[in-house]
Amino acid sequence: MWILRRRMGPLLSLAFILLLALSAVSPATVGNPEDYAADEAERTAAENIVFDDYRGKGCVDDSGFVYKLGERFFPGHSNCPCECTEDGPVCDQPECPKLHPKCTKVEHNGCCPECKEVKNFCEYRGKTYKILEEFKPSPCEWCRCEPNNEVHCVVSDCAVPECVNPVYEPEQCCPICKNGPNCFAGTTIIPAGIEVKVDDCTICRCHNGDWWKPAQCLRRECLNGQSLS
Repeated sequence: MWILRRRMGPLLSLAFILLLALSAVSPATVGNPEDYAADEAERTAAENIVFDDYRGKGCVDDSGFVYKLGERFFPGHSNCPCECTEDGPVCDQPECPKLHPKCTKVEHNGCCPECKEVKNFCEYRGKTYKILEEFKPSPCEWCRCEPNNEVHCVVSDCAVPECVNPVYEPEQCCPICKNGPNCFAGTTIIPAGIEVKVDDCTICRCHNGDWWKPAQCLRRECLNGQSLS
């Protein structure tokens, strides 16, 4: 009998340790049957949701409105009118009018795009001008804003000045001869149309109309720098 108790001692100790370990397990780790039931109910409800299917029965526009077969409607704000069929919306495809080539503002609020603003001015060198407005961007240019919104300009064709020393005045395109026509007599500029005594022995005159030619000069006989005539 003592021998049997001696052998069962370790077994009882081991059983006691296992009981302590099981009692230390937190109740939170043990699943609650009610939780499993709730999860299963949610899954079942989700599986039972039925979405409306209008294929072959009607049509839906962008806002979610439903239309019957054969009914005409506008699918969206900027769409052409459509007819609801079993195969879906069948929409009109009209020939839209062409937009003005100078249209600057286009709206797409209907079946066809619509021009709301047409360019009625011209742009030239960073400035704007009204239709048919005339202006001079420089002293040598005369321009006009045409009805087609394009600028047409004419550049002044300056006549050849009748002098050898023309000058340019502010706000004037072409050079002018401030002292009238003239020409060169050697290195001296003399007025045209008269005889000019350039020194005691020489008289010069400009060619008529040929200001670029040197003056015609007549040298007389001189004695000690004095003319003999």
